Amino acid sequence: MPLAMNREVFITCAVTGSGSTQDRSHHVPRSPEQIAHSAIDAAKAGAAVVHCHVRDPQTGSPSRELALYREVTERIRDADVDVVLNLTAGMGGDMVFGSTESPLPLNEQGTDMAGAAERMEHVRQCLPEICTLDCGTMNFAEADYVMTNTPGMLRAMGSMMTELGVKPEIEAFDTGHLWFAKQLVTEGVLKPDALVQLCMGVPWGAPDDLNTFMAMVNNVPAEWEWSAFSLGRNQMPYVAAAVLAGGNVRVGLEDNLMLGKGNLVTNAQLVENAVGIIEKLGASIIGPDEVRRRLNLTKRAPAV
Repeated sequence: MPLAMNREVFITCAVTGSGSTQDRSHHVPRSPEQIAHSAIDAAKAGAAVVHCHVRDPQTGSPSRELALYREVTERIRDADVDVVLNLTAGMGGDMVFGSTESPLPLNEQGTDMAGAAERMEHVRQCLPEICTLDCGTMNFAEADYVMTNTPGMLRAMGSMMTELGVKPEIEAFDTGHLWFAKQLVTEGVLKPDALVQLCMGVPWGAPDDLNTFMAMVNNVPAEWEWSAFSLGRNQMPYVAAAVLAGGNVRVGLEDNLMLGKGNLVTNAQLVENAVGIIEKLGASIIGPDEVRRRLNLTKRAPAV
């Protein structure tokens, strides 16, 4: 297939995530103030979009606390730099099973299951421009942890996003997730001008080899906008791969902590490195206003 390089690229910075990275790097932000500050610094470095989770400020553990989301979004919106706000809606679908001989009841440590409305409440209150929709169920890294997103749950949450006027960012961890996302568009649950994030190298989803990556890219409809990332040391190579394949890029401490072995860095430093790669390829970086035009986003105040 011919090279279809993207010449006008936007960068998403995934600021903190929900993984167990909080004790592996002192740069991983925990409190709402730290998360917002890191997001703002990433925007100043060139990120047009910031993707935010929240954490318990004391332990760093992932959280769904509404007050934490509101504080993060308010701090980012009050900043002296503009950026597109993207909140996760992936929390609340975690199942951790018992032993292989006694899988039930579920292990209370790590299991976090919630209904569609509860999983979407922070989105309803904060009204970000974008929120994520993990478009499938998969075994997710740890031993018996399953990321659970049933067809019914995805239809319910996708409908809520569309009704709220918040753009879903479809998180696709394998080709089947793209298949179902296209079904949601066909059914009218999601709008035709969809946005998708190709999530490569996340155990046990799509491996981050280039053949699999291009299979994912070739399954994205032409009218959709897409971005991609990979984990760890492959984060920066995937900046180049995504641009060369016609997409946008994601970097950030959710996915990678280092630039070079043992060199712990900040979100802003990861964004700055991505900017350098993109510009050396001959592409330019676009900002939040252009992203809003391209993705048909609406910047709004939070719900009262």
